[in-house]
Amino acid sequence: MRITKVDHWLVRMPFTEDILWGSGRRIGTTRLICRIETDTGIIGWGETISLIANVPAVFADIVAPLAIGYPVADAERFHRHVLGAGFYHHKRAAVMAICAMEMAMWDALGKQAGLPLYALWGGRWRQDVEAAAYLFTNDPQGLSERLKRFLDLGYTTFKVKIGFDEKSDITLAETARRVIGDHPLRLDVNGAWNPATAKRQLEKLKAFDPAYVEQPLELDDVAGHAALVARSAVPIALDESAYTLCDVGNIVRANAADVVLLDPHEAGGLWQTIKAAAICESVGIPVTLHSGAELALSQSAYIHLAASLPNMSIAIDTERAYLGGDISPNPPALKNGRFQVPEGPGLGVEVDVGELEKYRVTGIAGAYLDTERRDWFPVKPAY
Repeated sequence: MRITKVDHWLVRMPFTEDILWGSGRRIGTTRLICRIETDTGIIGWGETISLIANVPAVFADIVAPLAIGYPVADAERFHRHVLGAGFYHHKRAAVMAICAMEMAMWDALGKQAGLPLYALWGGRWRQDVEAAAYLFTNDPQGLSERLKRFLDLGYTTFKVKIGFDEKSDITLAETARRVIGDHPLRLDVNGAWNPATAKRQLEKLKAFDPAYVEQPLELDDVAGHAALVARSAVPIALDESAYTLCDVGNIVRANAADVVLLDPHEAGGLWQTIKAAAICESVGIPVTLHSGAELALSQSAYIHLAASLPNMSIAIDTERAYLGGDISPNPPALKNGRFQVPEGPGLGVEVDVGELEKYRVTGIAGAYLDTERRDWFPVKPAY
């Protein structure tokens, strides 16, 4: 079964509220959606995150033309074909564009086989998938109110953005622990600390028993993270440092993380994510999934990954609570903080082309800079 036609849309789904983090303010999520047609008449759909303009450019100029004539089963070969088109020098510029096509290839292959994706990846390891409530605010009162709402909805794992400034790191963690009790608490710094600050802050945060502190240092500082892992009682998780398969290999070799957050959009596909998870599994490192406000296609892909990977044993991140809509009439069901696993063939979700057209945009906005602070821009490390 080969690809005969490729279409794509750039869409922006507004959030129900602006979300604030140490690297800026986000007003919505911009996604690239692709549809492939095959010589058997089977349609495949894929999705990726689009934070910067290289994603639609690489997709339109390299990914889509290369895909014509490709067998949908050749996910590994296609990933490397794009890198071989010059992007082995620029992996981080290509991975997101590759992911949309690779996901569509898997969707079409699952439909051809009549099987859900988890069945193609070793079968179903878990019956449903826990989701972590995700909190974006530097206001302790606002954080408390949001945490209570998520608790009422049945969530049992909570992730809180810190990294705004030194004082609020502690105040926000203290507020969260007071509200959620003994439930797992994740704290995400987004690379805002320098190594000295990290030592001091981790010692203070230890009292709140975080499940892990995520990305405390700049993404390139693998050695610095290894030093934190060696000396800190607080587990260290890496996200921005762990884009590609090679990134994950370097992290494992350096003993630089206790937990790794994976993301198929940042790895260049679902198959690359499976391989990265296996590397971590071989040394006993649990993995989870980073969220960039996935719409139905990517959310379904996440659930299939989590359903099939044994060491994806902790709750996956999700920003679905902030989405103002979706592109599917049957997005994955989330109840009591847990996703049900789609059972239809491929991704197991449908796409409403009318919704794609409704939310279609021509550019990317609101990804990093905070328009309410015109002279401000994020610096890493911030303090």
